[in-house]
Amino acid sequence: MSATKLIRDEVVGIPPYNSGLTLEEVRSRYHPESISKLGSNENPLGASPAALKFEGDLADLVRLYPDPRGRELSIAIAEQLGVATNQVVLGNGSEDLIGVICRAVVRPGDTVTTLYPSFPLHEDYAALMGGKLERIEILADLTVDVERLIEAAKRKPRMIMFANPMNPVGSWIGPDAFSRFIDCLDAETLLVVDEAYTEYAEGEDYPSAVELLKATAKNWVVLRTFSKAYGLAGLRIGFGITSSAELCDFFDRVRTPFNTNAIAQHAALAALADTQHLDRTVELALGERTRVAANLQSLGLRVAPSKGNFLFFDCGRNAGELAEQLLADGVIVKPWKQKGYESFIRVSIGSVDENNHFLQAITAALKA
Repeated sequence: MSATKLIRDEVVGIPPYNSGLTLEEVRSRYHPESISKLGSNENPLGASPAALKFEGDLADLVRLYPDPRGRELSIAIAEQLGVATNQVVLGNGSEDLIGVICRAVVRPGDTVTTLYPSFPLHEDYAALMGGKLERIEILADLTVDVERLIEAAKRKPRMIMFANPMNPVGSWIGPDAFSRFIDCLDAETLLVVDEAYTEYAEGEDYPSAVELLKATAKNWVVLRTFSKAYGLAGLRIGFGITSSAELCDFFDRVRTPFNTNAIAQHAALAALADTQHLDRTVELALGERTRVAANLQSLGLRVAPSKGNFLFFDCGRNAGELAEQLLADGVIVKPWKQKGYESFIRVSIGSVDENNHFLQAITAALKA
């Protein structure tokens, strides 16, 4: 008997996650001289050296169960963001918390609104719970359609979840537009803002959702991660700031009791304190993002505005085929697969050498 008959329809309808190829897979398949991994928005500088030091007993960190609440890390996060410790919930990466939130909130038939194209898990986890997806597609200039998002909020969906800056596009909602959007939210709509790339989104034209939402009586969650700017993707640790201790308590009931391991908690605490390493990371990404975008535009490619450590561009052809050509040259990028955006590629901003490798490879591929 086919296993499909045992699986819920919601699960069958979800496509596999496009996680991309590993370094070893590319080496074994293509045998390139060098590899530039620019498909997953990782930090080319890596983690803070402080995050890799263990002054205590590493054996005990491995042997014993971790603090289920991650109290020391939660206190540090709360102090940095000016919230109460019992408003902080930790996750095995912020994507773990997306699943937790959907399991806690979304009922079959509930409307879940998101920006599109989207981080696929924003849609997938809502669909798993039987949610009905409403997509607010970006405008022709690849920016956020704020007016349609506001109209959607007025319809009082069960949940609105999107990334700011957007993933994969890089576009963002500015402070004035975000404030207008918040004013239209109903108290029974949960707002989830995924700020995985907030560290890269400097400037007065980008708002901190935490700061804008603190003063409201709305229900909200802001998600952040240590996987991107903090360089801890392999340890899988992220966190959420909730509008209330009550909401946080319900999420704690849904998540697995020990969902963040002890080594990840230790490393995240050290990474959070090393602001100089974070500053170097952001400085590199912002300078290189401008340079790479200008080079792509000089090739005649349409590039979305971005406040992330990545760029989203229209290559004018099947992105999967172009990405395959780049793989043969040792460059890993992410061809987008959501409907309507199959000609788009998301490329991470890496080191100077990695970015040069990418630019040389894509120039040659486009000429070919």
